[in-house]
Amino acid sequence: MMIEKEYKLPFDEMSLDGVQRNFKDAQFSRTHYQQFSQWLSGQGDQYLQARREEADLMFRRVGITFAVYGESAGTERTIPFDIVPRIFPASEWSRMEAGLRQRVTALNMFLHDVYHEQHILKAGVIPKEQVLNNVQFRPEMLGVNVPMNIYAHIAGIDIVRATHGANVGEFFVLEDNLRVPSGVSYMLENRKMMMRLFPELFAKHRVAPVAHYPDLLLDTLRQAAPDQNINPTVVVLTPGMYNSAYFEHAFLAQQMGVELVEGKDLFVQKEILYMRTTQGPKKIDVIYRRVDDDFLDPEIFRADSSLGVYGLLRAYKAGNVAICNAIGTGVADDKSIYPYVPDMIRFYLDEEPLLSNVPTYMCRKPSELSHVLENMADLVVKEVHGAGGYGMLVGPASTKAEIADFKEKVKANPEGYIAQPTLALSTCPTYVDSGIAPRHIDLRPFVLSGKEVRMAPGGLTRVALKEGSLVVNSSQGGGTKDTWVLEH
Repeated sequence: MMIEKEYKLPFDEMSLDGVQRNFKDAQFSRTHYQQFSQWLSGQGDQYLQARREEADLMFRRVGITFAVYGESAGTERTIPFDIVPRIFPASEWSRMEAGLRQRVTALNMFLHDVYHEQHILKAGVIPKEQVLNNVQFRPEMLGVNVPMNIYAHIAGIDIVRATHGANVGEFFVLEDNLRVPSGVSYMLENRKMMMRLFPELFAKHRVAPVAHYPDLLLDTLRQAAPDQNINPTVVVLTPGMYNSAYFEHAFLAQQMGVELVEGKDLFVQKEILYMRTTQGPKKIDVIYRRVDDDFLDPEIFRADSSLGVYGLLRAYKAGNVAICNAIGTGVADDKSIYPYVPDMIRFYLDEEPLLSNVPTYMCRKPSELSHVLENMADLVVKEVHGAGGYGMLVGPASTKAEIADFKEKVKANPEGYIAQPTLALSTCPTYVDSGIAPRHIDLRPFVLSGKEVRMAPGGLTRVALKEGSLVVNSSQGGGTKDTWVLEH
């Protein structure tokens, strides 16, 4: 499957002046980019370079960083920010939004089902062993009721644009992120940065706002409170300052006006969760947790964890605290379950999926394993439990030795891998050292589920800054862009 370019520009590496001249020609610019094209054509390279340097300096001063594990140069760096936004017309966003609502609704219904009646397994829609033997499935959650039957209160769904033929202009889901999806703080900070650097652009464009996302998030978390508490105490649980997304944890807590806590700040007494304060214990109603399941409760999961709270699952099962996202949510975003999401939509909603999956080969199936092994040089192969761009092979960008080594890994554990065609991800003009050039992108909209399904218009556009790279993850050298949804 091929993915069409986001822009119709004849992109080779070229000077900024050359790109500006192309922007002036309407045949090279999509309608909703024309105002931006006209503005860009009036800006000099020196001005844009100065704005890019200003953005980098401001991000460093504010402390907007991302930790990359294993880097010898240090534990943190800023995520590169591109000053050229990605723009969606209202009609495209509306189409994508409808598909996201449908998909996340079905995923939450699946999670409730597999931890209760398991209708979808009994019907044979998904092989029972794929779920019950999955390392992300938590038997401890069987029969546990959660408020409003919502498990994934916050979801980050990775979207790419397709394709040739009948699929031109369609959006495809690349991954579902339901455990502890990250990146929304960069969506918010990117918008603030663009408004500071280029206020005149927002006077020319009716860009839908995203600044209200923390309010939507807080409202969603409050709705999850046990017993419909109208004034619940909400906290953000972080693994600590050395976590790769610590900036986001602190940022969201500050924006929502709630406490940022670590496991050592909390304790359970008589199946009630409390926070230690200078005025004595304070009952906690809702945890927005940014700690993985395995580390949440050393009484039940990893006994060596110092990041969680002893007895938290007991308090959770007793209905005295809500955990967002719910324990066990990871079984729905595991890459081995991803191929079945369209079937979930049909099973639970009796609807056809509005957003398609990328075609996926499941290596656990002998016939598909053979195809993957024979064609690995042309495929992207991923660990089903992998994240952050790790545990994967991009065939066309790999050496023969790397492919041979990865084949052995897949042969040794075929259930642990899936494979997909190498997507020619859509490209977006990006301001790089040589001027403006195409770089591959994806989009992560953030979907909030409570009494209703809501989202801020836009999301985090991630960009692969290395020429030709298809890996957009920040941990693998990717950057970010502001994402505009035009209101009209």
